[in-house]
Amino acid sequence: MKGEERRKQLLNILSSSNNPVSGGTLAKELNVSRQIIVQDISLLRANGATIFSTNKGYLLQEDRKYSRVFKVYHTDDQVEEELGTIVDAGGQIRNVFVYHKVYGVLKADMGIKSRRDIRAYMEEISTGKSSLLKNVTSGYHYHTIYAESEEILDAIQEELQQKGFLAKLQDYEPVDFWGGQE
Repeated sequence: MKGEERRKQLLNILSSSNNPVSGGTLAKELNVSRQIIVQDISLLRANGATIFSTNKGYLLQEDRKYSRVFKVYHTDDQVEEELGTIVDAGGQIRNVFVYHKVYGVLKADMGIKSRRDIRAYMEEISTGKSSLLKNVTSGYHYHTIYAESEEILDAIQEELQQKGFLAKLQDYEPVDFWGGQE
């Protein structure tokens, strides 16, 4: 199988999956090494495909028109409540990022869209292998949220506000972190 054909198949696999697909699974399915999958993902991204990596594998970005970045603050014990508030209101948590005065933006893809995804994420964090990214900036962090409508994003914002999770932007924080690219 030639590279172009393999990359088309790779896109088909990702687009037909509602869950992240691991590099190992893709490699096995396409009968190539994981390194070839990594290279193919890079080529697909360079050609405009919006594929992001999570700790569970690769996800192809769904065509969701509406997104919003929320700055939030909470304790470690409130992570599950915060994420649940977002997905219960109809949002998908694309990523988490922090704005550090020295290092700039540090970002990790999440791809959380259900309570099941939240449980898996919480189990992963509870192993102690990694710390929450928000702890780099004393609990302050941001999420890019996707939804089917502006009304859903407004409802998410209202819920986060009511629960005391929304945080105010500081003067030194940029309003557009991605320069229109996200």
